[in-house]
Amino acid sequence: MNKPAELKIDTVPCWIGGKPVASAARFGEVYNPATGQVTKRVVFSDAGLVDSAVKAATAALPEWRDASILRRARVMQKFLVLLQQNQKQIATLITQEHGKTLPDAMGSVQRGIEVVEFACGIPHLLKGEYSENVGTAVDTHTVRQPVGVCAGITPFNFPAMVPLWMFPMAVACGNTFILKPSEKVPSAATRMAELFKEAGLPDGVFNVVHGDKVAVEALLLHKDISAISFVGSTPIAKYIYETCAKQGKRVQALGGAKNHAVVLPDADLEFTADALIGAGYGSAGERCMAISAVVAVGAAADPLVKLLEKKARAIKVGPGDRDGVEMGPLVTAQHRDKVASYIEKGKAEGAKAVLDGSAPPVKEGFFLGTSLFDNVKPGMQIYKDEIFGPVLVVLRVDTLDEAIELVNRNPYANGTAIFTESGGAARRFENEVQVGMVGINVPIPVPVAFYSFGGWKNSLFGDLHVHGMEGVKFYTRTKVVTTRWPHQDTPAPGLNMPTLG
Repeated sequence: MNKPAELKIDTVPCWIGGKPVASAARFGEVYNPATGQVTKRVVFSDAGLVDSAVKAATAALPEWRDASILRRARVMQKFLVLLQQNQKQIATLITQEHGKTLPDAMGSVQRGIEVVEFACGIPHLLKGEYSENVGTAVDTHTVRQPVGVCAGITPFNFPAMVPLWMFPMAVACGNTFILKPSEKVPSAATRMAELFKEAGLPDGVFNVVHGDKVAVEALLLHKDISAISFVGSTPIAKYIYETCAKQGKRVQALGGAKNHAVVLPDADLEFTADALIGAGYGSAGERCMAISAVVAVGAAADPLVKLLEKKARAIKVGPGDRDGVEMGPLVTAQHRDKVASYIEKGKAEGAKAVLDGSAPPVKEGFFLGTSLFDNVKPGMQIYKDEIFGPVLVVLRVDTLDEAIELVNRNPYANGTAIFTESGGAARRFENEVQVGMVGINVPIPVPVAFYSFGGWKNSLFGDLHVHGMEGVKFYTRTKVVTTRWPHQDTPAPGLNMPTLG
């Protein structure tokens, strides 16, 4: 009897020196979360492959660093056009590997494209300062120069958007870059590398290495990498920050979140509930800016919980590429099981399970339903931990004072929101809450590309946020130049400390 033919699957290659590299000692499996089936394999880079990428980036650095800012801007403009033309293709790859719905994937790619639009203005963004006659016949000016070879390590939940927060800014500033995307969702990164080459980017300026912890460690410890950008969980963000800081690398490491939405009794509850449903269950809750904790103030609680239950129950769950589906699967079976374990913890801890989504609504794939807990207390694990799934918890307080205190006690400080029709209450919340990004009747306050994204406290390790002007500052170093053109009759500086006047 003949054996059935073995199913051949594609290999997602690395991208090094302007070409795909598919040979490796190890490979990982890439799943379609909607079916639970392996659809591709991906190269798992070892230290040698990472070193090859660093060598390619190092070799390309002098020419690209010295390229005119107009040349860099024009390459970025061509890359922007190609991203726009291929937006649906990239979004489809994301849906196939992450599971989020196609409209959600399209939106996330669009938010990444907006950073490229911002980077196209790099000739203006890199302008320095100039002061004439800071002393007699002495002028001072500043220039912004690239830091060198940079690397980015990005999470599974935004395979295009988060990388696009990093590498366009770094490359536009004159650096070279190595991207290590999540091995769970590798295809979008490699496709963007192909498009960047098509836009005219010189070989070696942008490279992609895939893999697990082995590849990450190789990047963190490589002596020729000057800066590391990271988005992921808080424990890993802290580890990356400490590891790189010890070696003198520049680091921005964005960590986890437990984002609160405070709802006051005067809020438009229908509008608020719709906003919270999208913020809590969109992308199956796998967003660092997802609202996962609702703080209901006073009389808002009972009617709000009823609305949330009604709307959460009506969410259509299924494969992300199917019309009408509002929430797709979780990214892996392991993550689905971890989220399901939190649902059981919540019930065991005494929270009221208004909706229990632990029974998968779809037989195949890595699905969960929507879960909603009421009467949650700050000491419960379902409140303290970042669940990263379709689980929304409601805490009840009596006053705005208590709500602000509750938010500020939390060790995470990524994003928060308040829903109210009171300008005074909103202004007070905005001023007193200790969180990096705040929404006023906006549930997911992700800044536009010309502002910077980043949290406070355990949600960020490092001083500078991503994209916007803080991104320009992160990927450049400021040099201050003081100039004098002496005449023959000008006395030469003596041995004393020079002063100006």
